[in-house]
Amino acid sequence: MVRRGGDDGERPGPVGPTGPEIWVRGPVDPPDDPPDAPRDDPPGGQYARPRPRSLVGTHGGAGVSTLAAVLGGHDCGRDWPAPDAPRSVLLVARTHASGLASVLRTLEMFRRGEVPDGLDLDGVVLVADGPGRLPRPLERLARLVGDAVDVYRVPWVPAWRLGDLSGTPPRGTATLARLMGTTATGR
Repeated sequence: MVRRGGDDGERPGPVGPTGPEIWVRGPVDPPDDPPDAPRDDPPGGQYARPRPRSLVGTHGGAGVSTLAAVLGGHDCGRDWPAPDAPRSVLLVARTHASGLASVLRTLEMFRRGEVPDGLDLDGVVLVADGPGRLPRPLERLARLVGDAVDVYRVPWVPAWRLGDLSGTPPRGTATLARLMGTTATGR
């Protein structure tokens, strides 16, 4: 059955027997229980925890330690995760020219399989190297990174420059904060 969008702003789309059809990327196991079977859901509606992630800097000064302190995650510095560290990796780089070039080189290493076995690349965190918008040539490089992998942007935070890591994650990082298991309400 296909529902047509009306004046209420809904987009048309397929509708299954219990609601809108949802598309999921990647393999999904079929449910063991029928949809109307009673469940023992945990109180508060918490069903899953975020997957632990390792933060790997693609160059010195990328901001790995700051992000680990503010958002959580395993701080690997510029090294690959140790065998006992989380195998899900977020690469971290600054948005200056050498930072973007280094993350592109590291993405190429992943593409060629030149990284330790068992690592999963979950995305790239681009940390602003200064206040304001990126110049066009740098924005083009950042888009090139985004064409290859999910990119999470972290804006310039003056307090971090002074060593103040207290408070909530900065505005615009809600998706990254959820990925890391932190709440973001914005500075």
